[in-house]
Amino acid sequence: MAFAGMNYLAVVVAALAGFGVGAVWYMVLGKAWLDALGKTEDEIKDGGAAQALPFVIALVANLVMAIMLAGLMGHLGNISIRGGLISALFVWVGFVITTMGVNHAFSGASPKLTAIDGGHWLAVLLVMGAIIGGLGV
Repeated sequence: MAFAGMNYLAVVVAALAGFGVGAVWYMVLGKAWLDALGKTEDEIKDGGAAQALPFVIALVANLVMAIMLAGLMGHLGNISIRGGLISALFVWVGFVITTMGVNHAFSGASPKLTAIDGGHWLAVLLVMGAIIGGLGV
């Protein structure tokens, strides 16, 4: 298995698209997410730099995720939209939703929260995989 390489433009575009998916996802499901979290909007508003920190972390996390997905796809050698979607789905099922399920179960989070957050990461990974696969190496 030879490394097919990595398209850094595709990685950056995928990371930004993943961040955009998150923005749309939580704008649409924000009220349901707060309800599943058991908090009100006032409880999560902090103001200042502390309010921006989660967005910075999310952007960096999306970039790392896109790099890792591109690296995995490069090692598998299946750099196509189909290959990206399959790789993304495998990563989500094998690592993301399983760890979220365990963490949420032990923390007492509602299954609704797991579904909302897990669906978000599935959508992010699928978009990233399609972009990385579509733009190629």
